Formats: sequence, C-alpha cells, structure tokens
Amino acid sequence: MIRLNLTQRIWLSFGLLIFTIGLLTAIIYPLSIKDTLTEETYRIIENEQQNVWDPNNQLPREGESPTDFIERRNAARDVGHVVIVDKYANSQGDPVPEEVLYEMAEKAYNQKKNKGRYELTYEDATLFYAITTKTNVKGEKVYLISYMWDTYRDQMVNRLWLRLVLILLFTGIFSIIPAIWLARYLRSPLTILGKRFEQIAKRNWQEPFHWKGDDEFYILSKQFEEMRQNLLRHDHAQKTFIQHASHELKTPIMTIKSYAQSVKDGIMPKDTTEDMMDVILKETERMEKRVQNMLYYTKLDALKLDVLTKENFNFGDLAEDIVERFRYQREDIDFEITGNHYNLNGDKEQWGILLDNLVQNALRYAHETIRLSAFNNGSEFVIEVFNDGERLTGVTGEEIFQPFRKGNKGQFGLGLAIVKRIAELHGGRVIAENRAEGVAFQIKISITNLKRKR
Repeated sequence: MIRLNLTQRIWLSFGLLIFTIGLLTAIIYPLSIKDTLTEETYRIIENEQQNVWDPNNQLPREGESPTDFIERRNAARDVGHVVIVDKYANSQGDPVPEEVLYEMAEKAYNQKKNKGRYELTYEDATLFYAITTKTNVKGEKVYLISYMWDTYRDQMVNRLWLRLVLILLFTGIFSIIPAIWLARYLRSPLTILGKRFEQIAKRNWQEPFHWKGDDEFYILSKQFEEMRQNLLRHDHAQKTFIQHASHELKTPIMTIKSYAQSVKDGIMPKDTTEDMMDVILKETERMEKRVQNMLYYTKLDALKLDVLTKENFNFGDLAEDIVERFRYQREDIDFEITGNHYNLNGDKEQWGILLDNLVQNALRYAHETIRLSAFNNGSEFVIEVFNDGERLTGVTGEEIFQPFRKGNKGQFGLGLAIVKRIAELHGGRVIAENRAEGVAFQIKISITNLKRKR
C-alpha cells in the first residue's frame, strides 16, 4: 500500500475530485444538452409550421431536385415543408426523396392526434419532423409536414461542449491556488501538534497547549492537553513513588547492614547474637512486606487496562476469614460482622486484600471494637470497616489515600492507597469519615454493579 503524506493526500483528493467531475460531465452533459436541443429543434419546426400553415392555399414548390433536400443539412436552422392533400393525390412544397416522403406519409396517415413529432435516419443523418393535420374547405384532410436536419443540434452540442471543456480547464488551473492554501491551512495545526508530540517524546511536557479557532482542532488540542496533564500527573506520581520507595527501603537496609557489620567486627549492640539476628530478621520481614505492597500497588495500576475476573461470593464468609486471621493479634478487640447475607460480585482475592488492609489499619487505632458491615444506602451498596479509636486529624478528602501517606501509627503508607485502587477497579469510591465514637472507612459502589442476596 502506497503511503502518502497529508499534502500528497490533499492533492490526490483534489485531482480525483476534478477528474470525477470532468468524467461525469463528459457523460451526462452531452446527453442532457442533446435532449434539450432536440426539444429546441422541434420547437423551431413547430414555430415555422405555424407561420406557413394555410390549408386552403397551395405551398410554392421550392427547388427542382432532391438535391435541395440534402443541401438543407448545411443550413442549420433551415426548415422545409411538405403538404399532402388526399394522400398521394396532391402533394406540394419542398421536393423530398420518395422513400422519405413515403415514411412521412405513413406516419401522417396513422397519426391519431392533430399534431405529432417524429424522426428518421437518412444517409447517416437524423431528420426531425412534425406533422399537423387539419381539414380544408373542401373537406379534405391536409397534412403539413415540416422538417429540419440535426445539423443545428449537433453544432450547438459541439459548441457548448467545447466551452464547457474550456471552463473546466480554467477552473482546474485557477483551483490550484485555493488547493495550495487549503493544504497549508490543514497542515498548520497538524504541524504544530506534531512539534508538541516531539516534545512529549523528549519528555518535555511542561508547556500547555491550547488551540483557538476551528472546533475540530480545538477538540483535538483539548484532548492533547488532557493527555499532557495526565502524563504530568503520572510522571509526578512515578517520581514520588520512586522517592518514597527508596526511602522506605533505605531504612531497613541500613539497619540490616549496620547489624551485619557489627557482627563481622565483633561489636555487640544487643546482649546476644540471637538478639541481633532477631533485629535483622524483623527488618528483613518489614522490607519484604514493603516490597510486596509496592509490587501489588504497581500491579493494580496495570490492571486498569485489563478486564477483572469476577465471581459471586458471600460477604459474611470473606469477613469471617479476615477476622479469624487477626483475632488473636489483639485479644482485647471485639470483632463484629453485620450484613453476612449480602453477596458481592468481583475479584474475591482483591476484596480480601482490601478488607485485610482496612482491618490492619483499624487494629493500630482501635480501643475495643472493630466492625465490618455491608448494607444498602439508597442506590449504593456500602462496605464499611469501623473502629472506635482516635479520630482522623490533619488530613482531608482523598489525601489519606495517597501513596506513602502515613498516620501517626502507620507503617508503610501503601495500605489505604491499595484500598482506593481496588475500589476504583470495581467501579466504586472510598471515603473516610469521623464518627462521634470513632472512624469509619466506607467503599461505596453503585448497586447495579453488584449482585446481592437477601
């Protein structure tokens, strides 16, 4: 397939348009003009016929031989006349070859109306003729036959066709100027947009882009600007993620390295080697947990482009599994589950991680109670994890769900960010709100996105 740039496409389209117009004109125009001029020929014949018609008078005989009949072909608009009275018994007017006169007479005798139009071919030329029938004072039928060759029609068709060709030729030549302007006009915004894409390719996306003028290019520039802003946000989030990830991993690595170096140097920061190994293992576990959270957070970001594998599962069963996992970490906490009868439709593994993170977060702050609930609230289905700990302070809106945003007892700063991502993947939203008796985290999803069972 031949690849063309925009300018070549414009010129190709322009050329095809001119060619198509010319081809259609060459086919349709002569036929249309020919029909029009044929009608005009009959009109000329009938007008001349009215001027000479007198059924009571004899038409003077013009010419002395059939040659006059042929010579009329060069006279263009010259009209000849023949009168037939009482069939062949009496005919007068221009001399007409016998075979032509015979055919004309047959048409006249068979004509049902007073007037009729006909044509015949004689010596490779077309002869148009009109027949008018009347009765003279003697009661005889009189047939006036007026004829005209196709010379006038063909001459006019040729003249008009030649003029049309000249018009198309000059039109095509002068159309080059607007075509050049159109090519530059269409290329201008695309050239500007192309330069912006080059900047994007070089990761230079700081300068905003706004196009004023055409609606189509304005919409395109608006879409480009949205893409630029998304890239900026993504770039900022990526840099922030890398900075925080480096910081989060640096601390346990430094601790492990310092303790390992101490063991190597024979220095004992702790009482025993076993205590030092416990510190190293603890920091290793913390680092492993951080890495797992970061990898899972990145995985969720990639899942935005994939289709979730959904299944139906019971909220109560999932909540029971989560509670059993954490029940003995703090035996002073009373776990409550409500809404056990509701069913969810989604990725069961992701919902388990979501509740796992919310319960872990609640365990760090709760005094006596953690409650997992599912219920309907109008057109929304709500899953809530409540704890009776201290209220949220110093954070507003979605700030608490930003990556690496840790509270005063937070560990890694990715748990709530993972909760937010999972909720969004399932078409929901997550909020945190202070209550009189504690804090509640809610995931709200349109009820049409989930299947529930009472």
